[in-house]
Amino acid sequence: MFIKPDPATPEGEAIIDLVDRMDDLQERTGEWPGADACTILEGWLSRFSFGTSGSFPQQATGRAWVLRQWDRHSDEVTLWSDEASALASLAHDVRSSWDNVGGMDGVPYRPPADDQAAVDLFYGPEECREDGGYTLYPAAVSRHVRAPLNLSLSDADACAMANSSALFHPQESPDDEGLPCIEIGGILVFVYLDADRGAVRVSVHLDTTDEQLVRADGTVPMQVEIEDATVFDNVTPPSAPAEPTGWKALIRRLARRTSLSGGGKRRQGG
Repeated sequence: MFIKPDPATPEGEAIIDLVDRMDDLQERTGEWPGADACTILEGWLSRFSFGTSGSFPQQATGRAWVLRQWDRHSDEVTLWSDEASALASLAHDVRSSWDNVGGMDGVPYRPPADDQAAVDLFYGPEECREDGGYTLYPAAVSRHVRAPLNLSLSDADACAMANSSALFHPQESPDDEGLPCIEIGGILVFVYLDADRGAVRVSVHLDTTDEQLVRADGTVPMQVEIEDATVFDNVTPPSAPAEPTGWKALIRRLARRTSLSGGGKRRQGG
């Protein structure tokens, strides 16, 4: 199957121009001399840019805790979703090797129940960790994504690309004032446990919504469901009730006229 260049596009126009130049070369020389052909191709290729597109913004999708453990025989790095889990894993390894340090230099024969205390006693001060040690620190988790150029709720491909670019912002720690939320198309959806109200709360914030998702009246089409029940739906605006016609319209006009007439007489009498 042949591909037909479209002269209406810059790419198609360039391909047609190359063909014309190569045809002209063959008409003049009866062949495609290597030097002449290379000169033509060199000038033609200079019209194109083959650099990597810069439309891949980096997004921070969260963070992970990086745990590195090393000794004379191994050097291992693992990732953890939170500090407590990483520390618990480290303390488990420490307790399984406690016989190596128990009873030495004031270290108790049994490891303490507290994870951090057990790790500190096992490894000792940092300046004394010659045969083994560990590091534990948080690191941002990032990714490069291609956001849809034209975000439309009627375009299945654009919606799929936006969905795959959704971000989750976790609460960093129990002391963090932020709340966990999902970000998609500029919309922030917070889902969290509220001890003050004793409830699971869902909060949708639309202030930063991508303008391509906002309707002419300033609203965002949205449907909210809980299980199988729709609790909010403004996707299809409610239509205005139809005006009555025929004898119903006649009765309404007569009733309105009678009401106005009666009201006028009462005001005169007052």
